[in-house]
Amino acid sequence: MKRLPLVLALLAACLGAPALRAQTAPSYGPAINLETAQKVLAAATAEANKNNWNVVIAIVDPAGHPVVLQRLDDTQFASVEVALAKAKSAAGFRRSTKVFEDLVAGGGAGSRILALPGALPIEGGLPITVGGKIVGAIGVSGVTSQQDGLIAAAGLAALK
Repeated sequence: MKRLPLVLALLAACLGAPALRAQTAPSYGPAINLETAQKVLAAATAEANKNNWNVVIAIVDPAGHPVVLQRLDDTQFASVEVALAKAKSAAGFRRSTKVFEDLVAGGGAGSRILALPGALPIEGGLPITVGGKIVGAIGVSGVTSQQDGLIAAAGLAALK
């Protein structure tokens, strides 16, 4: 418990960083339903298949609990946990995991992100919004982080 004040101080400092303050994160809404999650999953899967990318696609509710998870054939097993972590991070912090990746890549104060519990600084996690409210998030893992991000974005595009 001695580390809790340090973690809270780091969290406050990181969340106060200009790159994070510049965007106002939407509020949470009701949890994504299965039909919507499957629609996002189908679009993301189509993008992965189109490019012959073997990935895991995870869709979680706003609290980070899995709604659907799919591991395409021959995807590395470790990508299951990574996809879930990306989705949980995007839902929990109400922003793309690419934001964290960019902060860490910039070095300096952005490196503080590495101390935030649950903040995954690897592209491929995106919040899912419906009606301006976060209803869940998608996380993709299995290829490069940029390719994971493209698949996640394709999943979100199904809702537009």
